Amino acid sequence: MDISGPRWKKGKDGKDFAALAAAQPMSSIVAKLRSSLKGSKLVATLSTGGGDAVLAVNPQQAALLSRAAFGRALENAGAEKQWFQLGAEEVFYLRHALECIVVESASKDLMSQGELWDHLCSASESFPEMYRAYSHLRSKNWVVRSGLQYGTDFVAYRHHPALVHSEFAVVVVPEGSGFGGRCGRLKVWSDLLCALRASGSVAKTLLVLTISSNVCELGSPDCLEQLVVHERTITRWIAQQCREQRCEPRREEEAYKEEQDRTGETVVFNYWGVILGFTVLSSLLVYKLRFRQ
Repeated sequence: MDISGPRWKKGKDGKDFAALAAAQPMSSIVAKLRSSLKGSKLVATLSTGGGDAVLAVNPQQAALLSRAAFGRALENAGAEKQWFQLGAEEVFYLRHALECIVVESASKDLMSQGELWDHLCSASESFPEMYRAYSHLRSKNWVVRSGLQYGTDFVAYRHHPALVHSEFAVVVVPEGSGFGGRCGRLKVWSDLLCALRASGSVAKTLLVLTISSNVCELGSPDCLEQLVVHERTITRWIAQQCREQRCEPRREEEAYKEEQDRTGETVVFNYWGVILGFTVLSSLLVYKLRFRQ
């Protein structure tokens, strides 16, 4: 199965989703969202003991959040105000990278960026590397969603999930002394094979994002600039697929052609050998008949 490249969905009315995505790039949608949220000075409220938050927006902002694929709309939306539930990485990305919202605790106390970082890290020990991977992909205009149902950390879409299937199943691998005992993912062959087979079975390419840190402390958002992201895509080599698609160089065809040429030359040589032998025998027979006479 060839899973390289985007797999655009098909609209019931015949719409070309690839052309629609090209006309409305994700970078432009996110820029509009940032401008709208920043001008409204919206406040997201953290849930008790967790990293999720809820954000109240107007219908226009709700449409932008949906188009940019941030969060999940809640059902208790009103005519003038709609509520969105945001994940931990989404909350901090809107606060830290886009700087378009402020965040308050469950007790309604406004939180600084450092306080929000401490809260999210305490809720999930792996938050620093997960957020670094999330922001790395988002900054490249990929839509990033949870990959829990596929057995990975994230899945990455080229555009909105309603228009295109996700291309990458993302696994985040921390590497370095700064991450302590969280290092070591995918270093066992069986773990890598399981992740590879699982991603291939749902037509996705396995993308491993290694987050390296050896010198910085993870106690503040300042460490994010020193976390280095290494991208690696891993695929399986399938012999049947390779044979059918002729992905090997044309050496076999060239060797076959050379063999056929040699065979043809041999046939021609044998043909002329028979003609020459027949001519010699005919000449000897004529000579013997003349000698007897």
